[in-house]
Amino acid sequence: MKYYLAPMEGLTGYIYRNAYHACYHAMDKYFTPFLSPKANSNLSFRELNDILPEHNQGMYVVPQILTNQAGDFIRTAKELQEYGYSEINLNLGCPSGTVVSKHKGAGFLGRPDSLDRFLDEVCGKMDEMGMEVSVKTRLGLISPDEFTGLLEIYNRYPLKELILHPRVRTDYYKNTPNMPAFRGGFDGSRSPVCYNGDIFTISDYETLCGDYPELDRVMLGRGIISNPGLLDRIAAGRNSGGPGTDKETLKRFHQMIYEGYRQIMSGDRNVLFKMKELWACMIQIFSDNGKYIKRIKKSQRLEEYETAAAAVFRDLDILEGAGFRTY
Repeated sequence: MKYYLAPMEGLTGYIYRNAYHACYHAMDKYFTPFLSPKANSNLSFRELNDILPEHNQGMYVVPQILTNQAGDFIRTAKELQEYGYSEINLNLGCPSGTVVSKHKGAGFLGRPDSLDRFLDEVCGKMDEMGMEVSVKTRLGLISPDEFTGLLEIYNRYPLKELILHPRVRTDYYKNTPNMPAFRGGFDGSRSPVCYNGDIFTISDYETLCGDYPELDRVMLGRGIISNPGLLDRIAAGRNSGGPGTDKETLKRFHQMIYEGYRQIMSGDRNVLFKMKELWACMIQIFSDNGKYIKRIKKSQRLEEYETAAAAVFRDLDILEGAGFRTY
């Protein structure tokens, strides 16, 4: 099985990727949070920092692009190629209202004719450049019935792989993944299919593998953010504690991220925002966490935050079989 880290805006940048790669079971691919090209403009300073080879050593990183303009995609791909990248991912899954209103991300799925023309131009140019394109998609904008037509479009092009999150945009991350629709995509795609969605526990993973024994790649996102040791447990097997499930590894992981943000950000407020965002997910693997997460959220200075985070690692236990769907 190949394992991929999902691109999650604000969470899985290079600081997080490096800490994860150093502490836990390595991913086969790490997808960057989306790059959003502007017309006639190069990558922003923040975007460039995230894809610089020196910030991603030892990892196979795939930049993801969010756009509905073929010219912007191609121009950005050329810039990325100069940094050594040969594979680019197209974001057709982001459900954010501000993204969808611009007909990007999952919003692009509502314009299949435009999407078809986009892929025709992009795939032709990328082939000339010696680069590969993969697509991360949802089933549709409003209805899973849209996916039949979308799959016909995807099948016209030599995609590296199709990463399928079996929800529609209006689901956001609620409801359960539509596995009958995923079956249709898995069986009907001309490109290799990667599953993405709601793998929070070993049981989730085992159920997926039992239903799809031919599946050879999965993308992990929210399950890893909440429980960074999840893939270690999956790789080691259900009955093994496995490396990375203990508090000491998690503490080291947390410290690497914290120190990484402190090095590149000025002011307590910016660092605290990033760490609180991470803890909003990660606190769920700890028992009796209510008052502890409140202390973290109320922290206004780094000293207060350090005390609150240290209390979590000192006082709380990691739940057996941790993995939650409530955020």
